[in-house]
Amino acid sequence: MKDVKRVAIQGVAGANHEIAAREFFKGSEVEVVPCDTFEELFDKVKEDRSLYGIVAIENTIAGSLQGNYTLLKDSGLEVIGEYKLRIKHNLMALPGVKIDEITEVHTHPMALLQCEQFFRGYPHIRLVESVDTALSAKEVADKQLRNVAAVAPAIAAELYGLEIIKPSIETNKKNFTRFLVVSDRGRTEVDDLRAQNRINRSSIVFSLPQAQEVGSLSKVLTILAFYGLNLSKIQSNPVVGHEWEYVFYVDLSFSNYTRYIQALDAVRPLCGKLIVLGEYENGRQSDED
Repeated sequence: MKDVKRVAIQGVAGANHEIAAREFFKGSEVEVVPCDTFEELFDKVKEDRSLYGIVAIENTIAGSLQGNYTLLKDSGLEVIGEYKLRIKHNLMALPGVKIDEITEVHTHPMALLQCEQFFRGYPHIRLVESVDTALSAKEVADKQLRNVAAVAPAIAAELYGLEIIKPSIETNKKNFTRFLVVSDRGRTEVDDLRAQNRINRSSIVFSLPQAQEVGSLSKVLTILAFYGLNLSKIQSNPVVGHEWEYVFYVDLSFSNYTRYIQALDAVRPLCGKLIVLGEYENGRQSDED
């Protein structure tokens, strides 16, 4: 019997979320469940315990997707893994169409941002934002838009019968997006990793009841450092309705799980609330080429 993983993705087939899902669950058969928005993705995973979800959380060029941090915190879902995908943006159109014939390019706004330098060389092309890279490719194919191109992953060109006019047009070739894999808290994967002593990453979120007190955040970070924990990421988001109050999202790396637990116990009295969003193994990264 095949091991089938059903994974909710933001976007349609051919999106970077699908590529990341297939890479993370390499060795298993992956069935993607498309979602129009990240809100829909989180709702579907909460409603259907058989589903995993994969969510972009940060990009090496565009930075953090702050809204997804909030959705993760409020969802009650657990981070069970991560994958860092090298993002390659390709300009694609209907077969036979040349770049001089293109008057519009449709794609996600983040993709436009990451290909800004390329399009400076084509001032005649109007750049149009859309909700998804792969969906833009699908619409060009479905509607037979001869003067419209899309920017999307190469797999989208294969799926929808388009030709890649210009490959890898992103400005920075070290362009990676980090994806988090989320699920309900009933999964056994994390227990298996813990039993094998393979957990070396954690994502937490905490608030500070006296955030205006001098050194309140510094005290928490100093304790984490004392226990040998490395902060690979810290992100602050404002608390809606509470002026100048923030929650802090922190990614931790460690080699000693016991010391990690001791560190959390030590900082909890200093925090208004501390939530462990997930414990997992350091994720793989796709090749740069």
